[in-house]
Amino acid sequence: MSDFEHRAAGREARRAAPHSPWTPEEEHRQDLLQRYLGALAHAAAAEAATKAGEPTTGSAETPPTRAERRTGGRAPQSPHVRDVMRVPAVSVPGDLPFLDVARTLSRERLSAVPVVDAEDHVVGVVSESDLLAKAAVMAVPHRAGPLARLREHRLYEKSRGETAATLMTYPAITVHPGDPVADAAWTAARSRLKRLPVTDHHGRLVGAVSRSDLLRSLIRNDAEIREEIESRILRREFLPASDVVEVTVDNGVVTLAGRLDTALVPQLVGAVRDIEDVTDVVDRLNAQ
Repeated sequence: MSDFEHRAAGREARRAAPHSPWTPEEEHRQDLLQRYLGALAHAAAAEAATKAGEPTTGSAETPPTRAERRTGGRAPQSPHVRDVMRVPAVSVPGDLPFLDVARTLSRERLSAVPVVDAEDHVVGVVSESDLLAKAAVMAVPHRAGPLARLREHRLYEKSRGETAATLMTYPAITVHPGDPVADAAWTAARSRLKRLPVTDHHGRLVGAVSRSDLLRSLIRNDAEIREEIESRILRREFLPASDVVEVTVDNGVVTLAGRLDTALVPQLVGAVRDIEDVTDVVDRLNAQ
């Protein structure tokens, strides 16, 4: 490998390293994700308190949250896995040969695929990492020393397999259609998995959900926030302002500009500020 290739590989490795600094966009998305999950946790706690007969809103000590003000104290309905999962899910049988598993991942553009038995029960997952270990053993004889062989024994033995069942990682980490998206997101984050099989309560495969599917359902983009402001607030609650107020959204920060009755400005700004995923509101209404 040339010096140029070494430097390029080093830069790529640093970019992929877990401790590498996040971009401003990633920091913002992570902040929104944390805010959303916190809101869901608060809503769950409020619902549990309601079932226990404890007051959750209206007291001086605990003012109502945004979601509670908008829903009259009712906990908001959080999205569930069934709302975002993809069906049908790609799977492979346990007796599928190694090369056919690799072709399936390449054809479907997947990093991992669930392995199922004859009744569609998920018995494991075979990933690119499993196949990479297999390919490495095929390409180069295993020449590690005694300590390395002891440390890598399980991986090496597994990589000698020839089928999906002998190469897969098990038991598989799965989620259910009725699980909250927030729970599935934490499962994917803790397990560092890009894709999770979705199973029914009998363990049968019914779909799949990816990290990007989960993230999109938790965090709305700027266009969706703007659409809610224009359709739900301006056209329904402030109809006279719908043609004179300009709305722009940048990374969750909403800017309102235009001419509006001065008495309505605080109400409009407050309504926009109460929208989930809005991080700030810039009031440029009636600005000279």
